[in-house]
Amino acid sequence: MSRSFKPISLLAVAVLSLAACQLGTLIPTATTEPQATTNPLALPAANEPYQIVGSFDYSNSIVTDYYVEHAVALVDMYGFVTRDLEWEIPLSSQTLGFLAMDKENQHGEYTLQLPAKPTGTIADVAQDGKTGSGVQVFAVAYWPNLTGGPYSEGDDPSHGWPSYLASVKTDTENNEEVIGGKLVVWAPDDKQSFPTGFGDDGKLFTVDDPVAPIQAGYSIVELDQKPFTFTKEAEPNLTLYEPQDVAIKDYSNLSYTEAFDKMVEFVRTNYAFNGIQGKQPNWDALYNEIKPRVQQAEQTSDASAYYLALRDFTWAFKDGHVGLSGGDIQDQLFSADIAGGYGFAIRELDDGRVVVVFLTEGGPPAQAGMQIGAEVTQFNGKPIKDAIAEVKPWALPASTDWAIRYQQARYLLRAVPGTEATVAFTNPGGTSQTVTLTSIAELDSFRRTSVYYGVDTNPMLPVEFKILDSGVGYLLINSNYDDLNLIIRLFQRALETYQANEVLGIIIDLRYNSGGAPLGLAGFLTDQEIPMGQMEYYSEKTGKFEPEGVRDKILPNVEQYSFDKMVLLVGPACYSACDEESYGFSQVPGMIVVGMYPTASTFAEVARGQIMLPEGFSLQIPTGRSTLPDGSLFLEGSGVQPTVKVPITLENVTSTEDVVLQFGERAVLQPLGAGITPSASPKMMTPDETQSAVQSSTKLLDEKAREQYSAEDLLKMDTTFPYTITLSKSTPLIWAWGWCAKDQATLDDNLGKMKATFELNGQDIGMDNFLKLDYDSSDGQKCRAYLLGMTDWQGGENHAVTTVTITAALNDGKYDFLPGYQIFDYAVYVKP
Repeated sequence: MSRSFKPISLLAVAVLSLAACQLGTLIPTATTEPQATTNPLALPAANEPYQIVGSFDYSNSIVTDYYVEHAVALVDMYGFVTRDLEWEIPLSSQTLGFLAMDKENQHGEYTLQLPAKPTGTIADVAQDGKTGSGVQVFAVAYWPNLTGGPYSEGDDPSHGWPSYLASVKTDTENNEEVIGGKLVVWAPDDKQSFPTGFGDDGKLFTVDDPVAPIQAGYSIVELDQKPFTFTKEAEPNLTLYEPQDVAIKDYSNLSYTEAFDKMVEFVRTNYAFNGIQGKQPNWDALYNEIKPRVQQAEQTSDASAYYLALRDFTWAFKDGHVGLSGGDIQDQLFSADIAGGYGFAIRELDDGRVVVVFLTEGGPPAQAGMQIGAEVTQFNGKPIKDAIAEVKPWALPASTDWAIRYQQARYLLRAVPGTEATVAFTNPGGTSQTVTLTSIAELDSFRRTSVYYGVDTNPMLPVEFKILDSGVGYLLINSNYDDLNLIIRLFQRALETYQANEVLGIIIDLRYNSGGAPLGLAGFLTDQEIPMGQMEYYSEKTGKFEPEGVRDKILPNVEQYSFDKMVLLVGPACYSACDEESYGFSQVPGMIVVGMYPTASTFAEVARGQIMLPEGFSLQIPTGRSTLPDGSLFLEGSGVQPTVKVPITLENVTSTEDVVLQFGERAVLQPLGAGITPSASPKMMTPDETQSAVQSSTKLLDEKAREQYSAEDLLKMDTTFPYTITLSKSTPLIWAWGWCAKDQATLDDNLGKMKATFELNGQDIGMDNFLKLDYDSSDGQKCRAYLLGMTDWQGGENHAVTTVTITAALNDGKYDFLPGYQIFDYAVYVKP
């Protein structure tokens, strides 16, 4: 499937929203007859267009970052004619064309063959109200394949009208009104009319448009001419336009100071969180602080000083989307600053203590007697919490206080090798001591507290999945910054696999996904729409931030998947589009969100805020913010909070296991219905009904249970064997117990030395309720089984308990059994 799109998304890199168009103006009701004008440039019907060719250049690599299946399409513009953002572009109207992409030169060339008779939507653009009259209006647009087949339909619909890499030009600040470019118009006969200008209101397809006759068949309408020109040629050439607001702002050919001033002018005007308390810097103070440093760097031709000035400019923001890329210079400066450490790492715990979680083997603190779990109380004579608060970490900027605090604790212990520091600490069970440590060249302590510690940061695929030994499906979404088609297909394949294998539940892990393009994958797991935020951008016309388009939402997919238990794992490395993806999942009914921390809480649109600067530096700022109906920010600064918070304890932060995953797995394995008393016990079948159930291969409780015991296990006496059975809905099951021996005489002897009792939800069940079944086993033993079919299970926790007591020593022909008991406790959890 393919869909039109425009870049209005949110990510740690430039991202696209895959929904086309923005809110338009409703067409007023006609009150006067449209004024017809002659069209002297209209050509005769010769050279009827049969195919369209064209090209485009793009500066923003968003198209090739996310798509590998490129195409163009003849796209029905009826959504624009009616200003209907929700209008779904019909499958029948879509005609695809071949597109060759040159990624190296950021250039595309296409060929699109026109259908002899298109099947778009007839529109009365002449506003004459005649029944059946009108034309079909199209634009050529970039039409990549997101998922499924090449057309936009099913789970991959397109709405509204195209505005990105399209043959029409649109006005971002005016609800994506078409303001220029070229349209492809098809008229069924020579009795139709078409506008020749925008009219007094400056808008196309409104009542004041001047109109003129248009020839039958295809015409290319040039909107940049006054009046519009109508042409017919066999192979017209239509350029596709990259909107100016998406194009990279390139100041790289300017001087340091000129580029800085241009950058500040753009940022100061368009920064997404202008006017938001705690987000917007003091522009004047910041400019006055940084500008002299930029000037000095220019005078001395010092690229490193220039970089550091720009870095400190970005550090003034409390916004994880603001970023600076400084290439080799950045790498060199960063590496020099973190090269030395004191040989230990610290974490702040939920109880307020700052403790040692890592020691470099043989390092200065280890030699001084510091131990894992030691509480650090002072650093260089300052209370440890104050010392942490004074640090400016390279991880700036960040969107939340807790994210900044986490990094401050890491960077406190970085220093140039040879730097001395005094540290006061108390080992577990010990007394306070103060030592002087000298930093050494080591990185292990720094890596130990990275949010990516122990994680494969270069995975083979963007989505990986498996079934854990517990029977829980584990699905890791590594990135949304990849081949989007592949991400969706792998995600859906995982769900299909889990459903086919009847997993106990699923865990979706987004903890290390740094963003990209939000895909609304939650739509596979719910049949309800999930409302999201409303994008807003600065308007030069009004001088304030204005809504663009309608409020985002995740639509239910056609293909739906259902699981009894679902868990989402979140963490501070889940940025931007991952924040939104996590939010979508968190809104799926029944989803349990597990994490030690929330998501990064960094959410905005940055595709329009990409800036190139001298020395190959590049800067990114968000220009679009997402808000809720009450005007508050959507996700930025708040993120997705865990509903099951993993405690930050010494045991958890020093564990070599994935503690968060363990908590998630535990949440899945905790059955639905646990702790709930059913309204009634299940209905017991008669022996005859049980016989029929056996013949129809109804499963035994043992077969449905999570636990499976070996023959060796079942030889143990004075033992309780728990069984866990989970049901999403009532399912007929058979409760069974049996015994086998080498021959009938031995079987009779054994059964005479044992007693079996049965209890269902605390009530004794007589053996006369069971079907008695004698049979020969596959290895020739004589066996007797007691079976009871049960159905109509009510929501909650049910227990069917079989207690077998051996009253005297016996031998079944193979094993000896001493007097004792065995209890088989079948816990049947039914989803309420």
